[in-house]
Amino acid sequence: MAERYVPNLTGIPETMLLTLHNRAAEAKRPDGILRDADCVRIYDAIQYDFERSFGKAQASHAIRAVETDRVLRQWLAKHPDGFVVSLGEGLETQALRVDNGRLRWLSVDLPEAMAIRERFLPPTERLRHFAASALDRSWMDAVDASHGVLIIAQGLLMYFQEEEVRRLFVDIADRFPGAELLFDTIPRWVSQQTLAGQRRTRAYRSPPMPWGINLDEVAPTLKRWHPSVTHVSKVPYRFPRGFHRAVLNTFTRLPWFRHRTPGIIHVRLADAPVPAKA
Repeated sequence: MAERYVPNLTGIPETMLLTLHNRAAEAKRPDGILRDADCVRIYDAIQYDFERSFGKAQASHAIRAVETDRVLRQWLAKHPDGFVVSLGEGLETQALRVDNGRLRWLSVDLPEAMAIRERFLPPTERLRHFAASALDRSWMDAVDASHGVLIIAQGLLMYFQEEEVRRLFVDIADRFPGAELLFDTIPRWVSQQTLAGQRRTRAYRSPPMPWGINLDEVAPTLKRWHPSVTHVSKVPYRFPRGFHRAVLNTFTRLPWFRHRTPGIIHVRLADAPVPAKA
């Protein structure tokens, strides 16, 4: 048996192991909503006490992956040669799940995270890697926007300050007219818990997540940030089984509660720059 890899990660980069833990557990279930052999392969090759750090696996990140895959496949049906950018991708194997043999993919992550990714997911001519922070705008120069651009940020933007998110969003909208964006959000109360020092387990403290936003605030906020926003849709997390399905799926039908849950946001930008209002 090959020796398993022992990662040395802390802070925000360590969260790539949390999301891997949750996706792999769902992919291993006979009734799981996510089918992903590469995710399981990577998970089994890493020597790390996932449950000690993160507790029992939950379906949340698998739900996010499935919903993101769905939007991606719809987009690729219209843009088969399109360019996808995945910011803060970690060990996500999404490119392999949706690859149509023609898309171009740029995975952007911090150098320490990218070094681990490349152990398990070496880059190819079409599926490329860029070792840098998402806030380092140099990744934009590696994007070919001639056949459409879709930019994904899963489990990333909440770790930035609101002004950092705003400026990144504005720069993307200015640089890539007609692009689509797909990212997830956490509500304000979850953000406040992490800023107070939230512990997932005795062995693991969640990194601070400064940017929280309630779902009913997302569309007006993005439209205020940039005039080219033409479409904003919100997909709440819908759990497949157990307590979360019985309780949380029911509560998300209530307006007050629904706006204070995590969500997946899909944004479309106008094809041509839209002048700001005077």
